[in-house]
Formats: sequence, C-alpha cells, structure tokens
Amino acid sequence: MNVARRLRSGYTTGACAAAAAKAAALLLRDGLAPEVVEIPFPDGSRHGFSIFQVRYRENCARASVIKDAGDDPDVTNGAEVGVIVRCLDGIQTQSAEGITVENIRLCAGEGVGHATKPGLAVRVGEPAINPVPRQMIREAVREALGDRSLQVEVFVSNGEELARKTLNRRLGIIGGLSILGTTGIVRPVSADAWMATIKASMNVALETGLSEIVLSTGRTSERGIQSVLKLPEEAYAMMGDYLEFSLREAARKGFKKIYLSGMWAKITKAALKVPQTHVRNGVLAMNDAAALMAELGVEGELLHRIEKSNTAREMYV
Repeated sequence: MNVARRLRSGYTTGACAAAAAKAAALLLRDGLAPEVVEIPFPDGSRHGFSIFQVRYRENCARASVIKDAGDDPDVTNGAEVGVIVRCLDGIQTQSAEGITVENIRLCAGEGVGHATKPGLAVRVGEPAINPVPRQMIREAVREALGDRSLQVEVFVSNGEELARKTLNRRLGIIGGLSILGTTGIVRPVSADAWMATIKASMNVALETGLSEIVLSTGRTSERGIQSVLKLPEEAYAMMGDYLEFSLREAARKGFKKIYLSGMWAKITKAALKVPQTHVRNGVLAMNDAAALMAELGVEGELLHRIEKSNTAREMYV
C-alpha cells in the first residue's frame, strides 16, 4: 500500500538571516561562533540552525547559513543567506544606507534588493527586508549583544541572479531578493504565500494609480494578454489557480475593470464558477462545459461534439 509522505516544512529567508545575525553577533562578542545557533520565532518557539561559514576581524563579523525550504519549490532553497555585523558604538551611522530598527542599522548587502515602488510591506528606498524578519533579526542579535549599537548587513549569495526567477522586478524590488516571512516557517506549496503575492501585486497596481487589473493563470497566458492589452507592467497579477480569492480581492480593492487570462480549460472553469482551478480539485466536467456552451448559444453538431469530448483539449480543437 502506498502511503503519501507528509511534506516537510522549512525556514524562511528572514529566519535564516536572523540565525546568521545571531551567529555573527556571537562571533563579534566572543571571537568564535558555535556550530549551531538557536533563535526565537514570532510564535514564541525556538529553532536551531547549523552555521555554514564564519569570518571575523576587529569590530566586524560575518556568518551565514544554507537555507532549507523543506519540500517547498522555493528558488532560494539551498542559497547561502548571511549577515555582516559591525559594532557602531560611538560611530555616526546615518551615512549607512538602510533602516534603523531600535539600536540596529539594517542594510541590504549583496543579493538583497531595495523597494522602488509603493504598495509593498516596506517603504520606497528601504532594503527589501520585511517587518517580521527585521524584528526576528533584532531579537536574535539582542540575545548575543544586548542593546549595543550595530550595523547589520544582510546578503544572499547569487541573490540578484535568483531574483530574476521571481516577480520581484515587477513588484519594484530591484537589485536582488526580498528577505521574507511572517512566521519564520515555510509551508510547502503554501496557499498563504501565493495569496500574499497576489495581494502585493494588486497593492502595487493601486499605488501606481491603476484602476484595471489583469489576472492570469500563468506566464504563457500572461504574455498572450500583454500583447493585446498593452497595459503597464504593474497592471498584471499572476493568480495561478486562486480564481475566487483573486476576484474577491480585486473587487474588495476597488478595481474598476478586471481581466482574466488563461488557457481554455481554466477559463471554462472560471465561467463555471470553480473557485480553485487546480486539477487536483477536479478535472473539467465535460457535461457542465457543454451545458455552459448551450447557454451561450452553441447548438447542433458543434454542441454534440463538445458533449462527446473526453478532454478540454478535444473540446477546444
């Protein structure tokens, strides 16, 4: 008997950065860092991380971890996420580009982007390090160095290259990846992650003054409708299979016009009011599709062919 394996959770880039920050802070304090560090998570739990690399020189320490995203197909899985911590006691810090979180000057290093568009979780011009990761980094560093004045620079090796495989550029995150997470935990193929991205895309569209939103099921359908509509890049949001959520969210945000773009089967599912269009939630029912076509005025031999079709592809052809 086959038993489905439970998918394994992993850690967010924010959690990895916080762990690296604590390791670097310990290295700065003691001149050495442990092989494993434990950090607090937003829910009050604690998790341990193996340290990948450390380097030390006077008043400056660097540490990194290798991100384990579990069974989630995350482009950052296996990436080196690290932090450089510098002691700033008595040093003027405002020249460092970044954001101040209590006694910490938080900066974007190599492979970490900056926000260039409004509507995101961080302000325009700030490092793309989201609010929860900022606090996780702050709490992790505090456990090692208390309230000392520090500069914390977050980096991701090859982050700029990895960012090309994400929606960051469209969302206005330029120069690298975002340091993300709300719980510290990555849930495999997370619906929450999808919906958060959809919301972020819509927020950017609104903040850039757009009243129209284009929802597509994937890159191919998006490219197709882009060639027709010629709307600004910010008008496009990839909804994947989250049809009902995306339509409700777009309506809630007050978009005056909503376009849908997708392959034949998924658009037919949309017309049939299927809330989540992934095939695991059910294949397209040919009898329902045929009834819909009849309502739309299809009749005769064409309707008969549709009724006899075995697949959406056969129906379309």
